[in-house]
Amino acid sequence: MVRVELGSIGTAMVTPFNEDGKIDYEVTALLINHLIDNGTNSLIVNGTTGESPTLSDEEKEQLLTHAISIVDGRIPVIAGTGSNDTQASIRATKRAEQLGADGAMLVVPYYNKPDQQGMYEHFRRIAENTSLPILLYNIPGRSGVNMSADTVIRLSKITNIEAVKEASGDLAQMAAIIEGTNDTFNVYSGDDALTLPLLAIGGAGVVSVSSHIAGLEMQRMISDFQNGNTASAATHHQTLMPLFQAVFSKPNPVPIKYFLRKAGLPVGDVRLPLVGISGEDSYLDLTMQTFKRHFGSKKE
Repeated sequence: MVRVELGSIGTAMVTPFNEDGKIDYEVTALLINHLIDNGTNSLIVNGTTGESPTLSDEEKEQLLTHAISIVDGRIPVIAGTGSNDTQASIRATKRAEQLGADGAMLVVPYYNKPDQQGMYEHFRRIAENTSLPILLYNIPGRSGVNMSADTVIRLSKITNIEAVKEASGDLAQMAAIIEGTNDTFNVYSGDDALTLPLLAIGGAGVVSVSSHIAGLEMQRMISDFQNGNTASAATHHQTLMPLFQAVFSKPNPVPIKYFLRKAGLPVGDVRLPLVGISGEDSYLDLTMQTFKRHFGSKKE
């Protein structure tokens, strides 16, 4: 098994749709190249930000295959293959491995709310059926249940479970995971706003949504922190906070798709049951204008 290096910023990529609501593969290629050119170290495809609940299995395979082809080895491509059905997750993870993904992201099972032992067995079974490196994904707000630090620590002892995307918002829990796992296990923030606080307690980086439009600025913040320039990092963090808040001011990925369209990337709208933004949104427009002014962005 080969370890996967996610870098400081993994982007949970939106799925571009055309006017008919079908995946727009031409725009997907443009988006991937934009992300690679603007601070993305690894790409997560078919995650929740990519509207995975509305994608068919066939669409997920086609999108993953296309993304792998466009990336062409420049950065790792991680496939979202988790679900609340262990056998379905095993099948999806095996298929992602066959298609050439560099790793798999597995969300805590949602809706059926397993206990800690159920979570452990779910992830253990999937890990046993693939050689892909695995990124766990804890997001209580969507799954309805929190995966404890103790469970993550237990799972970290499985060879190909290499990292966790922590979207619990609980820095104490993240600190416990960092303390209880070895140095090769990485903890990533699932919340853009907690990137810098997590780095300060030993985290590895972020699996981000805001990096679609602020990847370079986020990389500067991370670089400043890593180089000991904590005051500058804190200033970047404070300046980015309004953008982080705006990106999650409506159901994800509605705001980030709006921002991308405004930036000249025609990623289209969202699929039901999400609804997009009709017309203009003054709050999001003002946030983008402020972001450009602070960072001197040349994005239109």
